[in-house]
Amino acid sequence: MFGQANSRLPSVPGALLTLSDAAREAFYELVEPSVAATLPRAALLERVTRALAQLSTRRMLPYNRQELTLLARQLVDEMVGVGPLQPLLDDPEVSDILVNGPDKVYVERHGKLTLSGVRFRDRQHVFNVAQRIVNAVGRRVDESTPMVDARLADGSRVNVIAPPVALCGTTISIRKFPSSRLTLTHLVEKGALSDAMARFLGLAARSRFNVLISGGTGSGKTTLLNALSKHINDDERIITIEDAAELSLDQPHWVPLETRNESAEGKGEVSVRALVRNALRMRPDRIILGEVRGAEAFDMLQAMNTGHDGSLCTLHANTPEDALLRLTNMLQMGAERLSEQIIQAQIASAVDLVVQLERMRDGQRRITAISEVTSLEGSQIRMQPLFRFVLESELHGKLQGRFIAHPLSAGVEEKARQAGLLTELHDCMAGAGEPVS
Repeated sequence: MFGQANSRLPSVPGALLTLSDAAREAFYELVEPSVAATLPRAALLERVTRALAQLSTRRMLPYNRQELTLLARQLVDEMVGVGPLQPLLDDPEVSDILVNGPDKVYVERHGKLTLSGVRFRDRQHVFNVAQRIVNAVGRRVDESTPMVDARLADGSRVNVIAPPVALCGTTISIRKFPSSRLTLTHLVEKGALSDAMARFLGLAARSRFNVLISGGTGSGKTTLLNALSKHINDDERIITIEDAAELSLDQPHWVPLETRNESAEGKGEVSVRALVRNALRMRPDRIILGEVRGAEAFDMLQAMNTGHDGSLCTLHANTPEDALLRLTNMLQMGAERLSEQIIQAQIASAVDLVVQLERMRDGQRRITAISEVTSLEGSQIRMQPLFRFVLESELHGKLQGRFIAHPLSAGVEEKARQAGLLTELHDCMAGAGEPVS
């Protein structure tokens, strides 16, 4: 299946090896494509290797043994993988793959974007790979449907934009699905937050705080959402709603929902808003919304204000203040008849915490602020910082700073007290503010 990790095939980016027309015809006589598609990858690789050895014996291939090994891998990737991109999918250090053209394949490793050595034969080859990816999930890409979202077998998100919308040829963007789920402890080890912040967020999830996770693209919002979900009790019924399923919860009473795009005939669309509304009829204890983008924000806020405490969601914003402004604008889309002051009052009542993430210029993803939504004063929603990251210096291209803790408000302490976690909260704050590199 497309996108399945393969530990046996190491990453070997570089120029594609080719078969002559005669060699290709002879190869597919030895390896029937319809049969190949049914074989496990290891078995297919073995069969392809034997076939190439036969062709080499017949002097139909101008390659040495090492090149034949590489050619076998490339052919397997073409038959059951994603072509030249498969080695990058198999590379655990690669988080994003961006195809801008046959010879412009960029990858992100450790927060840094670089040009890879991977090549396609031509523009048509890029389009063919993109088409196979979307066909595998029952979609199509062509002039009438030039923009398509899909998901690989391993959960990785794929966006394809084809001509005529993409002027330089088909583009492919892949956000890889992590092989292992990071916990808050793992994020502390990576320098994304302090130990005190991790303990606080875990307690916030257990205390049923409504949390809004804000940040730019690739800042780690979904990763943090997954990590927070691990602190939800096993006896709670959790409904998750996503455009492309990325969340993976350990709780036994978890119901994942995923949106559906309309068909080529313009029918069958299931929107995020429709799923949020339906989730309210499913007796949820918590609703987790992968990303708030539009009018569904109104329904999500209603859920938070009607007994579904402990709900979590993400949105794109650069600061906690911008997050609330964006949320206000989205709510106006879903509740046109309500005044801005009423909408802001609902936000102040529903949202407890805003967690801000940032992918910084050294490639490190950090939580730069955890802020409490305290009250509505006039026309302004007031927030109070609980933790923030203070940048102090830069050493060898690595940013140096500290995570600073601020005094807790009475509201935070009261919510922890109601959950029976006030003592744990005080304990975690006692060691807050340690330096981080």
